[in-house]
Amino acid sequence: MSDTAVEEHRPHGRADARRHRDRPSRRRRFLVLVILGSTVLTGAGAVTATFVKSPAQAAADTRPPAPSVLTAPVQRKVLSDTVITRGKVAASQRLDVSGEGVGEKSSGRSVVTKAPVRTGQPLRMGQLLLEISGRPVFVLRGEVPAYRDLGPGSTGQDVSQLQQALAGLGYGSGNDRAGTFGPGTEAAVTRFYRAHGHAPVPGQPDPLASPQNRAAGDEAEEPGVGDEARRTTPTVTVPMAEIVYVRAEPAFVDQAHAEVGDDARGELISISAGKLIVEGSVRPDLKRLVKPGMKVSIASEVTGSRAAGEVEYVAAKPTEPEKGSEQAADGSYAIKVKPTTTLPADLVGEDVRLTITAASSKKPVLAVPTAAVSAGENGHTTVTVLRGRREVRTRVDTGMAADGYVEVSPAGGSRLAVGDRVIVGTDERRPVTGS
Repeated sequence: MSDTAVEEHRPHGRADARRHRDRPSRRRRFLVLVILGSTVLTGAGAVTATFVKSPAQAAADTRPPAPSVLTAPVQRKVLSDTVITRGKVAASQRLDVSGEGVGEKSSGRSVVTKAPVRTGQPLRMGQLLLEISGRPVFVLRGEVPAYRDLGPGSTGQDVSQLQQALAGLGYGSGNDRAGTFGPGTEAAVTRFYRAHGHAPVPGQPDPLASPQNRAAGDEAEEPGVGDEARRTTPTVTVPMAEIVYVRAEPAFVDQAHAEVGDDARGELISISAGKLIVEGSVRPDLKRLVKPGMKVSIASEVTGSRAAGEVEYVAAKPTEPEKGSEQAADGSYAIKVKPTTTLPADLVGEDVRLTITAASSKKPVLAVPTAAVSAGENGHTTVTVLRGRREVRTRVDTGMAADGYVEVSPAGGSRLAVGDRVIVGTDERRPVTGS
């Protein structure tokens, strides 16, 4: 073999030797890859087993839980069928005071010269309300509004009313007959006006006044004697514009619009007087339930005041909107409630809640929620009582229904007692679970 051939063979022998040395390493790498592949496949199988379920299992997991029953206890209570509505507190009399006709005839202009009262102020009888162009306006007790000027020789119910009002303030009419304006009444008027810093309006006696209208106890005179002198002697007159009569107390200023210097025209003061009432209304569907004489609870959410009352009046026809009002008729019926306990005067004009008792069991009765009562095809009325895990159908007779409850009594030999749990429905809501 030549040297060249030997040289060419040696390299070939070294390559074979390297291949023989590398063969075990390749086998080790292959085994590692196989093991890793098996591990990955095993993990994938476990994940797949976790998320893949059979259709039956999926349906079972999504099925809602069995509904649970809702129950309420049987109670013994007084049932009251009530109607709740709203009303406004008002006085039984409301009147407006204007300056029309008040003031000296010589006054060039009718203006407010004194305005001593303010809104919400209580009034006492005989109090000065206003002064118009120097002339007073007083408040007195009386049923009949002033409709004419009164003076010597005047007779009638309005004269008697004036006499009684002044006598109540300590200004008696002496020996004047009731209803006859004589010297005693004239003196009473004079004293009353002067006590308030005013002079009465001068006037003339009625020339047609008959002798019998003169005060009892006057000395008899021959006919014609002193007549001329009596007719020329200055007297006093009570102008109708200077007296405002209110029917009852308490009385107070509802609104005072007048200020000194104002033109004395229009409404200057509004007065509320007499016992307080509540004016309200009921919807057409509730009108049939409300009758005069029914008991009423009156409550103010603003002051917390409460009072009892009774329905005094229910309108026979729906209330019509006032002329010029843009408010559409709602078909409601007006009602009036008379308080039977004291209602604070400061509630006048306030909106209050009225709870009208339309019917009552008057004494405690066995009662269950209306949802607990059902009627079967046989005509029997029943409730279902939950006794432990058993649902027991219990026959009952029913009475009045009110405030979501029904009066019941056991029937047909069944038993029912206070504290028994009656089924009123089922709760099919699924419970909410957290993540």
